[in-house]
Amino acid sequence: NLKYLKNKNMKPIITFEDFSKVDIRIGTILEVKDFPKAHNPSYQLTIDFGDLGLKKSSAQITHLYTKKELIGKQ
Repeated sequence: NLKYLKNKNMKPIITFEDFSKVDIRIGTILEVKDFPKAHNPSYQLTIDFGDLGLKKSSAQITHLYTKKELIGKQ
């Protein structure tokens, strides 16, 4: 039974079978730099995903964390 939320902008709740198709990974933040070219205040992150290797990403979380606090977080 799929239940639909009352807010029509929300999508239906998925089944566990659908959820099990998603590949979710956790990485460890190794490096954090300021990202001055971003439109909104952001950090550039280097994240270690183990066998998948290092990945670069950005995050608009400068108001939540300092660069030092992010190192080592997953």
